[in-house]
Amino acid sequence: MNWKNVLLIGAVTILPASMMAQANLLNAKKPEEIGIKTEAQKALDNDTPLEYGYVDDRDILWSKTTWETIDLDERVNFPMYYPIDTIDIGADRRSLYDVFIKNIKNGKLQDVYVDSYFTEKRKFSDLQATLRKVDTTDLGYEQINAGEELSREFVNERDLTAADIEEYRIKGMWYFDKRQGELKYRLLGIAPVAPDVNFIDDDSMAPGESLVELFWVWYPSARQILHEAKVFNQRNSAQPISYDALLNSRRFSGVIYREDNVHGDRKVNDYISDNALFQLLEAKRIKEAIRDREQDMWSY
Repeated sequence: MNWKNVLLIGAVTILPASMMAQANLLNAKKPEEIGIKTEAQKALDNDTPLEYGYVDDRDILWSKTTWETIDLDERVNFPMYYPIDTIDIGADRRSLYDVFIKNIKNGKLQDVYVDSYFTEKRKFSDLQATLRKVDTTDLGYEQINAGEELSREFVNERDLTAADIEEYRIKGMWYFDKRQGELKYRLLGIAPVAPDVNFIDDDSMAPGESLVELFWVWYPSARQILHEAKVFNQRNSAQPISYDALLNSRRFSGVIYREDNVHGDRKVNDYISDNALFQLLEAKRIKEAIRDREQDMWSY
C-alpha cells in the first residue's frame, strides 16, 4: 500500500468525525451549507437556555456556598477538555476554554472577574499577562546591549491553549426552597485553572504548585453563550448537549475544596494539610452534610 492510499483512508476516516452533529448535514447541497440553519429552522428551534425561576430570599430556609474542583484528567470530565486540536474539527465543536476566550475577545462575555467574589472586573487586555508569556533569549539581550534592534527570532512567545487547562473550579450555592420543598443548586461562577504561564515549561516546579485561576466568569451572564456552544454526545451524535445543560445538570465529577465558614471561607487544605486522603474524606463529609440537610427539613 503506497502513501497516497494511506492518506486517502485516513482522510475518509477523519471526515465523519469532523462532520458529526452539524446542522443541515443531510439537506446540504454543497459542503459550504453544512452547519448553516435555514430561517425556518431557526424560527422553529426557539433555542434559548431554560430560564431560572425567581427565588425570593424569604423562600430560602437554608443555604450553603461551596467551591468545587473539576479535574479534567477524569474521563467523565473529558467533554469540557476536548477537542484541544481544532484543525480537523468543525467550528461547532470547541473546548470550554476556547468558548470562553473567543467570547471574551469579541466582547460578548463581559462579566469576567479576578476572583470568585466577583469584586474586580477584567477585560481581555487585562488578561494578557496571565494568558501569554513573552521572553527574550540571551542572544536577544546581547543585541539590546550592543545597541542593535531586537530580532523577532530571539523573542519566545508562549500562549496558553486548551491543552494547558488542568481543571475548572466552580462556585455555587445549595439552598432549600420552601415553596418547592426541595434542595436545589445554583451555579454562580466558573474559572479555568492552568499552570502559571511564566513557569509552564519549568520542570523544577511541581505541577500542582504552579496552578493558578486564570479568571472567574459570572455564570448567569454566560448562559446564552454556553447554550450555543455544544458538547459532543458520545451516546448519540445527532443530539449534542450544550455546556449550559451539562453544567446545570451537574454531569461532571467535582470535589469540594472550600465552603463558606466562620474562618473566612478557608480551604480544606488550610486545616488538613499534606494528607490527600483526609482532604477527600473532608470533602465527602461536607457533601453528605448538605444532602442530610434536606432530610432534616422534613418531620413525620
